[in-house]
Amino acid sequence: MRIRSYEEMNLQELDVMKEISSIGTSHAATSLSKLLQKEIRISIPEVSVLGYEEAVDKIGEIEELVAATLVQMSNDVNGLILFIFKMDMANAVLEKLIGKNYTSFEDMDEMDYSALEEVGNIIICSYVNAFAQLVGVDIDLSVPSSTVNMLGGILTVPIAEYGYETDKLMYINAEFIMEGEKLSDGLLMLPDIESLNNILEKLGVS
Repeated sequence: MRIRSYEEMNLQELDVMKEISSIGTSHAATSLSKLLQKEIRISIPEVSVLGYEEAVDKIGEIEELVAATLVQMSNDVNGLILFIFKMDMANAVLEKLIGKNYTSFEDMDEMDYSALEEVGNIIICSYVNAFAQLVGVDIDLSVPSSTVNMLGGILTVPIAEYGYETDKLMYINAEFIMEGEKLSDGLLMLPDIESLNNILEKLGVS
């Protein structure tokens, strides 16, 4: 039976997405580890279908300033994928790459934002490539775009993009762990409903 919205996904479908996401985030952690030359592990990921306010509460505070990298997906899967950097994650990356540390995103310069965008793109590409290989689909990715904004503002982007189909977000929660420290981040993979049905059919659970 084909679903009409994210919230119609049953526990089996969510569990399968969780298993695929676990492998995708593991690949992302490996890529980040190579880039930063540090051992990076991940916590066991959770896949949740959340409303806007629930997603904000899960990730942080509505007025919290965060950075985000956004990539559009096309080909067999259409939609978008969003990676969110909170301050501790951004500092962990920037300190290893360019020896900088900040108290606020507002203090960063263009080079810092560019570095975060590149890292966000590497994480997204690693995740999506592993996901596509496991599911057996071809996914093309756009050139990444990035922004610094309040968390509440950033999460309105996918709602605005797919609000005609659903007012829910698919949130993948897997923390990167570097040198024993859990880093705060957020990953949202949002295929459109037709693409999500095709993914579930290929995984044999729809």
